[in-house]
Amino acid sequence: MRPVRPVGTVTRGTTGHNRLRRCDRWIAAVYGPLLRSARAGAAPLVVDLGYGASHTTTTELFTRLRRVCPTVEVVGVEISPERVAAAKPYEREGLTFVRGGFELPVPRPPMIVRAFNVLRQYGEAEAWEHWHRLRAGLHPSGVLVEGTCSEIGHRATWVALGADGPRTLTLAARFTGFERPSDLAERLPKTLIHRNVPGERIHAFLADWDRAWAACASFGAYGTRQRWIKAAELLSRDWPVEATPPTGGPGRWRLGELTLPWSSVSPRG
Repeated sequence: MRPVRPVGTVTRGTTGHNRLRRCDRWIAAVYGPLLRSARAGAAPLVVDLGYGASHTTTTELFTRLRRVCPTVEVVGVEISPERVAAAKPYEREGLTFVRGGFELPVPRPPMIVRAFNVLRQYGEAEAWEHWHRLRAGLHPSGVLVEGTCSEIGHRATWVALGADGPRTLTLAARFTGFERPSDLAERLPKTLIHRNVPGERIHAFLADWDRAWAACASFGAYGTRQRWIKAAELLSRDWPVEATPPTGGPGRWRLGELTLPWSSVSPRG
């Protein structure tokens, strides 16, 4: 049988320690129960797609998810054979690295696929196609977490998608990594980044968030964290910001996160 040719193209491979910590923390909190729900005898599988030039972020994901689900197995998937070869020495029980792309060359449908900084080099139409392809390869209860972040991870956004399509958009930032919330626009997913223009929902949302941020400036005297929380509370009066665990509420806001339903920011047309 001829091997399946990997689907996709090689990325720049930029990576680094803790670059994806914000997303990892969110996945563990929101989808830890999903991983633990796997039936006995079937270890939940997680794929880190396009991990880049180093094994680092895949290994960190494995370590963090093992804290919430000791049986989880993580597979790092990279299209570059050189990168896979470089990561192989870091394999251990439950953590492996294989060559592949969007076709997901894994032994069973994964419960979670994390794909970060992978789709930025594709066009918007291609990004939608790869969303569909990846969703089709998921476990029936699985989720795709696709996003992008800055080089050191101080600004990040990601979309969670299930069998029913996109579900939520999360924006996260280090409190010293921005001046106003709309600074995160440069890290929007490919399906939204070119939609940040008047008339689109994402543009209206970011404009309102900036206004809420300005209105809560006085809370900055107590720290940026308190200002973020108060701005989230104010913003939630007009937008369906997630306000209850595990995706929202003060417990998530104090970490520099904000999540809302995809339908509230989805592209028009």
